Amino acid sequence: MAISMGDLKKGLKIEIDGIPYRIVEYQHVKPGKGPAFVRAKIKSFLDGKVIEKTFHAGDKCEEPNIEEKTMQYLYHDGDSFQFMDSSTYEQISLSDDQVGDVSKWMKEGINVSILFHNNKAISVDVPQVVELLITETAPNFKGDTSSSSKKPATLETGAVVQIPFHVLEGETIKVNTDTGEYLERVK
Repeated sequence: MAISMGDLKKGLKIEIDGIPYRIVEYQHVKPGKGPAFVRAKIKSFLDGKVIEKTFHAGDKCEEPNIEEKTMQYLYHDGDSFQFMDSSTYEQISLSDDQVGDVSKWMKEGINVSILFHNNKAISVDVPQVVELLITETAPNFKGDTSSSSKKPATLETGAVVQIPFHVLEGETIKVNTDTGEYLERVK
């Protein structure tokens, strides 16, 4: 199905020249002279690069053949990440480049969404909120109760986030994977 300029919106998946993209940002521009157009920033699913593209009235792009599967992250073998489909027990491996920055939020056993383009795995999405254990952080000092001050903490996956002073090493916290921000302690 062809997608026209009027159908474009943030988050929409499109395909241009055989490459699948997600619209990250878009702006409908109506100049004083000439026809209206859409200026969009699109992010490639294949390499993660963001490019700017202008769509004019009459321009069409295709809907990509993208399928999303929930799979379980098993382990990292040094070269690639191993995932398993929980229903068929089929395993796939993805390179460090395909997984990208989301690897810092993945611990063994977590369920992730893997996108397939034409039956080939292209990228990984983690849940928006994950629970991770703090493996290293500075100890508390008497009087460190200000809620606005923060300290760095290393999590079990190697990610470093800023946490309030009252949170201690060995505790499990919830982290927003989109922003990398501490949300709360897990009770």
